[in-house]
Amino acid sequence: MAPRLDLIGVVVADMATSLAFYRQLGLDIPESTDGEPHVEVALPGGLRLAWDTVDTVRSFDPSWTRPTGGHALGLAFLCADPSEVDKTHADLVAAGHRSHKDPWDAFWGQRYATVEDPDGNAVDLFAHSADLTAHG
Repeated sequence: MAPRLDLIGVVVADMATSLAFYRQLGLDIPESTDGEPHVEVALPGGLRLAWDTVDTVRSFDPSWTRPTGGHALGLAFLCADPSEVDKTHADLVAAGHRSHKDPWDAFWGQRYATVEDPDGNAVDLFAHSADLTAHG
């Protein structure tokens, strides 16, 4: 049997802050996990998303350092339609998160935006659309 992608891990400086960001994107993460050193949730299709604090990672890899020079992780969230991309982006920015790229109509036929999570990871928001003329 070939290996199967099962888990995507995110290293976080502040677990509660990071989980609050991902809850705002619709992930069902119990608030009781905010103080845990490791948290994971099952995603549709069976893939898991996990968060580990820097201290947790350094407990088994003492030489771990945060990557520099760009985004270390990229996640993309599918929105229902182009207006949901705009609204979700605006809501996250209003909550204090940094916009990396404001919503735009991508040449490949999607409405797209990128926001940074609390640890600076790129989180894309996108929607498929045949008619993007109302968003610009």
